[in-house]
Amino acid sequence: MKQYRYRKGLLRMSQLLLLFFIATPLMAQQDNPEMADALRSSGKIYVVVLVLLSIFIGIIAYLVRLERKISKLEKNK
Repeated sequence: MKQYRYRKGLLRMSQLLLLFFIATPLMAQQDNPEMADALRSSGKIYVVVLVLLSIFIGIIAYLVRLERKISKLEKNK
């Protein structure tokens, strides 16, 4: 049973890698990213980076807090 689960996981991982390598050229960017240049020139890129950083820090803090609660519940069992 363990070997079947391992093979199934390996097959799924290889399928995802194949999909990734097929889709990567389709998502190729242009040589001149106009939106990034516009955001940089107006100084708004810093606002975008700050918002993304705050969201990322919030998600990390939430996950740490959740892990502590789960550990506490497991310890009490």
